[in-house]
Amino acid sequence: QVQLVESGGGSVQAGGSLRLSCAASGRSFSSYAMGWFRQAPGKEREFVAAISRSGYNTYYADSVKGRFTISRDNAKNTVYLQMNSLKPEDTVVYYCAADRILVLTTGYDYWGQGTQVTVSS
Repeated sequence: QVQLVESGGGSVQAGGSLRLSCAASGRSFSSYAMGWFRQAPGKEREFVAAISRSGYNTYYADSVKGRFTISRDNAKNTVYLQMNSLKPEDTVVYYCAADRILVLTTGYDYWGQGTQVTVSS
């Protein structure tokens, strides 16, 4: 079992920035590819970004390319999502996920509880 806890969410004006963190416990963090997803009320959970076990390879949804950056610090068992140039449509709950295999879908084995991001105009 891997337990994931997100933090760093909050409220920000449009154009502002936030950095989300996801702290992992349990099995070796470096054994897992990590992903960030988001879900608005009444909507399906959607892919945001993913990062390989080593951190060398990263992937982004078109909606966040150039604005969001995923990174990881395996020594700290933590994955980050730096969010810049935030828009009102980024106002959703963000979830951290882990899987032994990197995938770009919602089919991850482990999920955090989510953290709310609110962007005002």
